[in-house]
Amino acid sequence: MRKSMADYQYHYGLKVRCYPSDRQKQIIEHNINGSRFAYNEMVAIDKELYQLRKCELYIKQVQDRIDYLTKRKESTKYLFFLHSWLRQLNVGTDVTSMAIRSYKAAWKMFRKVHSTGIPKFHKKQYSGSFQLPNRYSSKISTPSLFNGKIRFIDNKHMNIFLIGRIRVSGGHKILLNYSDIRMGTVTVSKDSIGNYYISLQLASDTPFVESNKNTCGSLGIDLNTENFLTTSNGDVVANPRYYRKNKKLLAKQQRILSRRHLRAKKEHRSLRDSKNYQKQRVLVAKLSNSVSNRRNNFLNETSTALIKNHDLVVAEELRSKNLLKNHALAMSISDAGWRTFLQMLEYKAEMYGTIFVTVDPTYTTQTCSDCDYVMKGEEKLTLSDRTWICPNCRQYHVRDHNAAKNILAKAI
Repeated sequence: MRKSMADYQYHYGLKVRCYPSDRQKQIIEHNINGSRFAYNEMVAIDKELYQLRKCELYIKQVQDRIDYLTKRKESTKYLFFLHSWLRQLNVGTDVTSMAIRSYKAAWKMFRKVHSTGIPKFHKKQYSGSFQLPNRYSSKISTPSLFNGKIRFIDNKHMNIFLIGRIRVSGGHKILLNYSDIRMGTVTVSKDSIGNYYISLQLASDTPFVESNKNTCGSLGIDLNTENFLTTSNGDVVANPRYYRKNKKLLAKQQRILSRRHLRAKKEHRSLRDSKNYQKQRVLVAKLSNSVSNRRNNFLNETSTALIKNHDLVVAEELRSKNLLKNHALAMSISDAGWRTFLQMLEYKAEMYGTIFVTVDPTYTTQTCSDCDYVMKGEEKLTLSDRTWICPNCRQYHVRDHNAAKNILAKAI
């Protein structure tokens, strides 16, 4: 019996850039709209069912409507029967099925983590995506990247059964040398600039990265706003502050965009038909995308270097949602991308065979790493105190280095 994706030992996500033709762009656009429509249909059905079930009186018409809507939820055939435009635009049944699956997954997430909120209507935006399941013929005993309905043709091309042959570029070329990698769900997406991407869910029994490394023991890291991080070894990684450096330019371009929006609205013109507005919108999107890409590149390089070169990495457990309530630090915290960085450390530790641990940061800043004396009351350190001398053992401390050493000690 062929293994499922969950049965494989190692899993990996890969995102590659793709370059569709004009015809393929149209197909992608239709399926993005079809996916969003199917999702919104499920939201609308559940909203109506909720209102109907609130009716305490038994009325046959109400019960018949409930039964009909329940059947519509269970099968996609009603969706294509009631909305013929989906067939006319060649929206794939797999696309709508995956959208409905995403809707059900959103409800599961809400029941598990209530802060996520219930599924809501997806608005039409300049960006979007849809998912496709990859299938393998029953005659194929060993699924690979080259024999599914979605597969690689060569180093530069993929074949997607709904779209056809499409050119791709990215970090996939190394993986093409492996024969036992199975491809699962594929997501085709378009960003607000107009670039297209394909995200691949991969699984294998062979590690995707080599875990051979010259390790340097254990390391504690303290994340802070002054520098991006300070290690227990005394190394400091500077905070690049990508957003702050581009804040003025971005604000200026956003003001221009706002003026063009108001002008189009005053002249009763559609924003999608306003060429000047669209040019400025793309310019603003490119600036924002540039900041995001540079930050992600920095976080990836830093997290990979830490994980590859150490056996144990310890960080403080941060709750970014709570920290962002502090309006004096909210921008700096968002610009640093701490939450994303910790998530990268977590999944890369699993890939490279490194242990990654988070600890409660309580009193790690206020405690002397030499004698464990805790600063309290009038002695308590403030954010402006970058260096201090322990009143108990008279040891000189650099605030962040001391905190990193305490974080490592907590884990050990």
